[in-house]
Amino acid sequence: MVASIPTRVTNEKGFTLIDLLFVVGVMGVLATLAIPGLMRAKGAAHSSSAIGTMRVVNSSQLSYAITCGFGFYSPDFKTLGDKPPGALEAFLPPELATGAMFTKAGYNFSMAGTAIPGSPATCNGLAAGVAVPGYAVVADQLNIATPQGRFFGTNADGVIYEHNDTLAAIMPESGPPASGAPLNR
Repeated sequence: MVASIPTRVTNEKGFTLIDLLFVVGVMGVLATLAIPGLMRAKGAAHSSSAIGTMRVVNSSQLSYAITCGFGFYSPDFKTLGDKPPGALEAFLPPELATGAMFTKAGYNFSMAGTAIPGSPATCNGLAAGVAVPGYAVVADQLNIATPQGRFFGTNADGVIYEHNDTLAAIMPESGPPASGAPLNR
């Protein structure tokens, strides 16, 4: 007697090429919808970082004027990064005191100040006649193609101003600029 082996018909299921293309297409549409939100979040993070950096510079300048500058401010970032004798740290962190300008989180920061010939030498090596009675710091957005550009500026008054265009030409060393609005603290 010959034993019969039962044959089982299996119905194998799986993804076909059309199914895979559909899934990839849906993922592409979802990614396309998410990218604008991601870019807005990235822009907001960069703006928050720029505002925080402006606050750090204002605090550093105030500390410098009180403890080292005899009431005068530093004319540049580099001087704020020079550690006074006997101090544990400089007024400004090293990554922000690399030169006349620095770039951080999508913004270019620069500082200007008009020296007073009668200003005294400072405790961290700045020569007499170089310190400034006021300063202007601006943060210009590097990617100006982003919608609703945010540009920032601050000065010896310690108020941070915002504008939709650069404040570099109009930011005074003290007092409000000709245009721009102060940020709420």
